[in-house]
Amino acid sequence: MSDPALEGEAKRGPVRATSHLAAGQQAPEPQVAAETTTTTTSVARLLRQLVDDVTLLVRKELALATSEISHSIDEAKTGAGAVVGGGAVMYAGLLFLLAAATLGLAEVMPGWLAALIVGGVVTLIGVIMFLGGKRKIQPGSFTPQRTADALRKDRDMIERQTHEG
Repeated sequence: MSDPALEGEAKRGPVRATSHLAAGQQAPEPQVAAETTTTTTSVARLLRQLVDDVTLLVRKELALATSEISHSIDEAKTGAGAVVGGGAVMYAGLLFLLAAATLGLAEVMPGWLAALIVGGVVTLIGVIMFLGGKRKIQPGSFTPQRTADALRKDRDMIERQTHEG
């Protein structure tokens, strides 16, 4: 009597994973290759997603910065208008104060001398303010001195590190 399972195997022939390999060789693990390909695909997909997310983040940050700068500029315009208006009103007030000072001095001396003294003092104050303001708006005053010093120190440190290493 024969075993039916053995007869079925004899008809099909022995099935071996290594039948196409030379003797002594082992068949590669198909699951490992599939897992490696899947892992590589997953990493590539994750890196692509990371780049997309970083790009989106940078775009949104730039949009936010642009919006904030526009808002700041609008507020600065409003502030500048208030400063100009306030300055005009203060100027008018100053003229009246100077007129009052002139009239007050005219009570104790001739009017022309009182006007000359008040005019001379105000002119002297104006010249001092003008020269101080002019000094502050010269091109050299716009140099970011602290930043330039910090950059110089950084450059020197990098040069020292490069020469030591």
